[in-house]
Amino acid sequence: MKVNDSAIARTGVAVGVLPSALDAIGDTPMVRLDRVTDGVDGTLLAKLEYLNPGGSKKDRVAKRIIQAAEETGALRPGQPVVELTSGNTGAGLAIACAVTGHPFVAVLSRGSSTERARMIAALGAEVVLVDQAPGSVAGRVSGADLALVEKQARLITQSRGAFRSDQFENHHNVEAHYTGTGPEIWAQTGGRLDAFADFVGTGGCLAGVTRALKERDPAIRCFAVEPEGAAVLAGHEVFESHHPIQGGGFGRADLTHLRDVPLDGYLQVTGDEARRASRLLATREGIFAGFSAGANVAAALHLLQHELAGATVAVVIPDSGLKYLSTDLWE
Repeated sequence: MKVNDSAIARTGVAVGVLPSALDAIGDTPMVRLDRVTDGVDGTLLAKLEYLNPGGSKKDRVAKRIIQAAEETGALRPGQPVVELTSGNTGAGLAIACAVTGHPFVAVLSRGSSTERARMIAALGAEVVLVDQAPGSVAGRVSGADLALVEKQARLITQSRGAFRSDQFENHHNVEAHYTGTGPEIWAQTGGRLDAFADFVGTGGCLAGVTRALKERDPAIRCFAVEPEGAAVLAGHEVFESHHPIQGGGFGRADLTHLRDVPLDGYLQVTGDEARRASRLLATREGIFAGFSAGANVAAALHLLQHELAGATVAVVIPDSGLKYLSTDLWE
């Protein structure tokens, strides 16, 4: 294939070649899920965030946090970065730190899938695994497990003089989706959208997308998706903290990123519903996604089958099914 010879002469590379993997983050495609919605009155659209370099929507957050911290001087050249993660933010930060030259320490619960920890380590980061709380279930991260990880992350941050990216509190988490994911969804749908639903981890994606969409059309309805049995945002008591949907549902009712966000409702899905939807995505749509993608699709289908029949609903596909091969998602 012939390329632009003059461009090569000037830069040594062909036009269209990106400077780094960080520049490949975002602008993910949106697809119709017509096979999953066969027989359902309405349209379901999925934004394929698992096609980001680190395999998840958290790549956007990691890039934004590191770049902003460098710009403000909060992160010094060569300074270590530490983060609590269930895996996806850790992979994104491992990429961002590799490109920008910062050592990175990811602190995970042993309840996270082994694929996540191995991927982060393969990307050059140091991985610290924290034992689960008494009574926890292997392969499932509870709020109690996360509290132990948080404690360890704070100790490591202090002992190493590190920068803590702090995805649960850092407002650049929301900004990454407010300036990126949300406007992309609006542009890709041409504004012809009735609703958006997202499984809540830190709440950054739901908050950023909700604000971006409602600024453009306040009639778009935005919903928080939670695991049944751990739906604290909806005001329910926690009776199943060991649900299988990794990356969220930690039982934290007061999430900083969701304060004052104009949500329109709360949806609950079971682990089995999320599992079935993830498998449908794989076998009917060729989209190999994780547990939270299944939760999003299951919640969106509920909307289309009930209060939003005939509507157009968008979701994100947060991460790849490759990160769950050791779990019961694919058994």
